[in-house]
Parts: sequence; structure tokens; C-alpha cells
Amino acid sequence: MTDSGPRRDTRGIVDAAGLLSRVRFRRHAPAPELRPFLEHYWLVDWDLSEPYATHVVPHPSVNLVFQRYGAAAGALASAEVAGVGLDLFTMKLVGVGRVCGVQFRPGGFRPFAPAWPVSRWTGRRAPLDEVFADPGGVGVGVAGVLDPDADHARVAALDAFLLAHGPAPDPHAEQAMALVELVRADRTIRRVSELARIAGLSTRSLQRLFSTHVGVGPKWVVLRYRVHEALERAESARTPGSPDWAALAGELGYSDQAHLVRDFTATVGVPPTAYTRRVPGP
Repeated sequence: MTDSGPRRDTRGIVDAAGLLSRVRFRRHAPAPELRPFLEHYWLVDWDLSEPYATHVVPHPSVNLVFQRYGAAAGALASAEVAGVGLDLFTMKLVGVGRVCGVQFRPGGFRPFAPAWPVSRWTGRRAPLDEVFADPGGVGVGVAGVLDPDADHARVAALDAFLLAHGPAPDPHAEQAMALVELVRADRTIRRVSELARIAGLSTRSLQRLFSTHVGVGPKWVVLRYRVHEALERAESARTPGSPDWAALAGELGYSDQAHLVRDFTATVGVPPTAYTRRVPGP
């Protein structure tokens, strides 16, 4: 798997420009030995005069989230494992706060928590000690991640935590990560049966692999990446009539525009044309 550093796109973030104008958002690469399993670390700090609600269409990824609300070190601090989110995620940011997150590659989380299938965490936000045995015993507790102001210190603390808990060797995780990456990169893969053929697996075996190592089924992953692509096109729309939703529907493998509109609306909460009208201009 090619290591090209943290992603720079804003796929999945609804009204990315609105969020980025209000918070300090950064991505950082983890330690080299962790990079095959992680997308990146993501750090967010805010100091707001008015509350702001941010919305995210989740990736098929597990996230490890350390968060603190309030200015004082240790104030209202917690850590949790956020399984793959099935619905639009909304978070209200108020006053001063900080989040230090780990986004695992789809399929990359189980080597750190091999006792359970990843589907156990899907749609859930589980306390850290429910997932990791003795999570503070490595000398890197919640405060160790959240208290430093320097990004490099937070990244070092996240590296230390993860390296203390894995990764355990798991060839099936490697296979799952490769297949999800293929779906993300190749828009021509639109059917589960086609992906199963490429993987050399039966459809049932492919579904078991995804349930155990990704947390959701392959069909869900295909549909989610379609919506991400449509959302990014909507975010970048700057002229009346763009994007061409009928053409995009065909490009993404939908039988017609109505199916794309239905998936987009069910996921984001508004139809794509209405969303485009809300996107601010340059």
C-alpha cells in the first residue's frame, strides 16, 4: 500500500469551508510502523464565541477519539472508540475544546483489538477501557494525549498508545484493507459479486471478511463512497447547474439520477440541489 501521507481532501465533511473557518484542523502521519493500518491522526482545537454544529458523513473507518471540553487541562476529558458510523454524525462545538483523533484505515483497526469482530463497535461509541485492556497502563492516559499544546507531542503520545496495543499480525486485515482501497479508488467496482470475484472469494466469504475486519458489508462501503464523491462534487460546485447530477449518477454507477438523489438525501439530510445552493461561493 502506497504511503503518500495524510489525505488532504475534505470528503465526508458537510460544509467543510464553514467548519475550517471556525476551528484549527490538522492531519498528521503516525509512526512508520503504524502507517499501514492508519489513515492519519486528526487534531481539532476551537475557541468559539457562538456554538457551531458540524456534520460528517462517516467513512467506513473506526476512529479512536480523545476529547476535552473546557480550557483547563483535564477538564471534562474522555476517550472512546467510535465504530463505523451508519448515520450522519453531528457534533456541537461550544466554547473552548480539543479533540485528538485516530482514523484507522477501513480494515485496519482489528489488529489492535483482535478479541472481537469490528462489527461489534459499528454504530457505537465505546469507552476506551471497554475495548483496550488497561488503556492507561502504558503511561499514556487521556491527559497524556490532550494536555500538550504542541502537535508533535500529541502525535508522539498517540503513537505510544497504539504501539503498546499492537498491531497484531493479521493477513485477513491486510486483505480487507486492500479491497476497501480498491473500492475507493476504482469507480467501476459497483457490485459485491464483482468485488468477490476480484478477491477470489464467495460473496458470503467476502461479507464475513468485511463484517469481521471492516465492520460493515461491502455493499455499504460501495454506496458510502458514492455519496462521498457526490458530496465532494456538491462542495466544489460554483456555477449554476453544476454538477450535472444526471451525468454524475451514471458515472457513479446509479441506474438513474433519482437513485443518487435518494441516497444523498437519506445520508446528508437534504437533496443534492438544495445542498449545492447552501455551499458558499469562493
